[in-house]
This record gives sequence, C-alpha cells and structure tokens, in this order.
Amino acid sequence: MARRTLAATAALTAATLVMNPTLAHASPPGTKDVTAVLFEWNFASVAKECTNTLGPAGYGYVQVSPPAEHIQGSQWWTSYQPVSYKIAGRLGDATAFQSMINTCHAAGVKVVVDTVINHMSAGSGTGTGGSSYTKYNYPGLYSSYDMDDCTSTVSDYTNRANVQNCELVGLADLDTGEEYVRATIAGYMNSLLGYGVDGFRIDAAKHIPATDLANIKSRLSNPSVYWKQEVIYGSGEAVQPTEYTGNGDVQEFRYAYDLKRVFNNENLAYLKNYGEGWGYMSSSVAGVFVDNHDTERNGSTLNYKDGANYTLANVFMLAYPYGAPDINSGYEWSDTDAGPPNNGSVTACWQDGWKCQHAWPEIIRMVAFRNAVRGESVTNWWDNGGDAIGFGRGSKGYVAINHESGSLTRTYQTSLPAGTYCNVQNNTSVTVNSSGQFTATLGSNTALAIYTGKSSC
Repeated sequence: MARRTLAATAALTAATLVMNPTLAHASPPGTKDVTAVLFEWNFASVAKECTNTLGPAGYGYVQVSPPAEHIQGSQWWTSYQPVSYKIAGRLGDATAFQSMINTCHAAGVKVVVDTVINHMSAGSGTGTGGSSYTKYNYPGLYSSYDMDDCTSTVSDYTNRANVQNCELVGLADLDTGEEYVRATIAGYMNSLLGYGVDGFRIDAAKHIPATDLANIKSRLSNPSVYWKQEVIYGSGEAVQPTEYTGNGDVQEFRYAYDLKRVFNNENLAYLKNYGEGWGYMSSSVAGVFVDNHDTERNGSTLNYKDGANYTLANVFMLAYPYGAPDINSGYEWSDTDAGPPNNGSVTACWQDGWKCQHAWPEIIRMVAFRNAVRGESVTNWWDNGGDAIGFGRGSKGYVAINHESGSLTRTYQTSLPAGTYCNVQNNTSVTVNSSGQFTATLGSNTALAIYTGKSSC
C-alpha cells in the first residue's frame, strides 16, 4: 500500500518549509507574458485561433485543457478525471495535439498544458480512448499500491496530511511520494515536452507536497520548463501558496477575489498599490487572472455575465504590472456542469455560445499595450478618490479607466513624449503636448490606453 507515514509527512513538511523560493522564473519566459486560456476548445480550434487571432494580437501563450484520456461524459469536469496518459480525450488525439503545437509555434504562440497529476478518476468504466478502469486500478499505469492510504475525502484544510494525502472530491489520490508514481508522472510530462509543449499548469498542486513536485520537475527533460501551480490561498490553512514558489509560478487567487470586490463594491482608487502592497506573493512568481473555469462558476470572482465590471477588470489587469496574466476564454453556461458546445469545436467566436473573451476588443487590444510597456513601473498615478483612475507605465504608455456612473473630462499628466497616439480602446486619436499632458473625455465604464509605437489607429 501507499507508504507515506506520519513521520515521512512531518519530514516533508519540514523540508517544504525550508525550501529556497528563489528558483522560479520571473514570469513566462520570453517577451510576451499574456496567456489566453482557451477552456475546453478542441485542439484543431486552438490551432486556428493561434494563427488567426492570438499570434497577431501578441499573446505569448495559449493554455489548453487537459489532453489525457479521461472518463466519459458531457460535463466539463470529466477532463479533470484522467484514466490514462494517452492523448485521447474529447479535445482531440495525439495527431491533432501535435498539429496544434506546430501551428501555434509557427504563429509565435507558446503552448501551456493544463496537467492533472494529483489524482485519477472516481468510479469505473471505459475512458474516452477505450481504456477500461476502476477507481484505484488503471491497467498498465497504476494500481491501488500507487494510491495514498487515505481514501476519505479532503475535509480539513487546517490539517496538512488531510489536504495532501486524502481524496479531492472523492478522486483516487496518487501517492506522489513514491518512486514509481513520480517516475510515471515525469514520463507523462516528458512525453508532452516531446510534442513541443512549452509549459504546464499544475492542477490541484495544493494537494501535492511541494517537495514531491520539485522531485518530479527535476526528472523532466527540461527541468527549468515554465510551470504555474494551482494553490488556492486560504487564511489559516496548513498549506500556503508561498511553499510552491521554488518550483515556479503560483496562481494568486486573492488577486481575482479582490478585483471582484473592488469593481463591484469599492473604489478603483484603492488599486494604487495593488499586488505586494495588498500582501500578495511577489509579482515575479504570481500568476493572475480575473476569473478561471472554476471561479467563474462558483461565484468567487467576476465572470463574463458581469458586463463592464468584468471587461474593465481585465483591462486593468493587462495594464498594471503585477504577475503574469491569464485571460479566461470559455463559453456561456447556466448549468455550471455543462461541457463545451459542439464537444469543443469552435466554428467562430461569438457563435454557439463561445464567449471568446480573449478576443473582446477592449481586452485583446491591451495585449499589445502590455507587451509595449513591459518592464516599466507605474508612474503618474491619478485617482479621484472614487472609481476613476489613470496611471502611466514609465515613458511608454498611459491608461485611464472611468468606472463612475457618468462621463469624466480632465487633463492627465503623463511621462510620454509629445505626439499623437491611438487610444486603442476606441480607435480615436489622443494628442500629448510638450509637457506630457493630454485632455480626454471618458464615458461611464470606458477606458483609454495609449502607448509609444502606436501613433495611428
């Protein structure tokens, strides 16, 4: 059976607490750090979108849903119950996966794979690729000897052993402390690297000891490959996100939670020191988002149904220099379990329920802005004490957001060179004078964004 004893758990805990968190990448490697998360898009549709939209817009990365064979069913979460590591899921086979990677790379877009390595499935049956399985037994891959001893559901987040050794929502929990399991997971990830994958999102990383993940990563053909880990912050919990920064980036859920509160109920003026000033992880190791596939459904963050609040929150995230941003792009839902339209096939954006947030004009135009101002700190901050703000990014860009109920006209001070610029939010011209000032009127719930190198619309 699984051999993680209490003593071993204590040793892992001690080792985790003293890990040096200075090994992580500062952000996704390269000059473009925005990721379009095309949730439950099939591989052929992702490939087309890399060519038609993501590459031209300046997205650095696309994140795809888990490619492994999984349980059958129409619900989206079936993708998160693997039954083998074959690429044989709803979204496409190995040939489609390879073609997508080649196509995205040709468009200048790198590929991140959502990777499920904490657990296998619940229940029994035949997977999407024809593999038979029962919970705890996956022929040719894992047996009950490769699972953790605790077969009860995770129930106590103040107890490290319960969080990391028991079963997340009843899913068979892999004993990642074991040699065979570590080698098998690394083998799966190495196979993905062999296809040309550029990075991994580690699903449910909080439920895997950080030292286990470090061991698995050390076995990869590219041990320094980019990865970001899903570790949801919880006050007073036994497992904290900062334990994982030695392995790579960690998703900073508080960023998304607080954006919802600020945009719905508080003042944008409070965002002046957003990030570390709010007690978050260092920007250099933080993955951020306005929403993801879980949070848009559970109500903890904004989502596409929130209109201007959602759109402007994404504009702010792309304009403000904290963390590496993900743009969640999914589909309409009323049933939170519902899987993707057309089994993940996207004929065109804004059809068949596909929301395509990554291509909303107000959002997509901020990707090039972010690329242009990367590395520049916040300058010339202004706010009205309420819901109107403006700030520069050194001498390279300036953004203003009016979240007030009425229009706003004012003169903004920037550090930009004099000249004519294109406000990419609405394709109108803005003239900056020799003092770095411009005057503009912003309607309610609109934004302005100008940057050097973009003088005409």
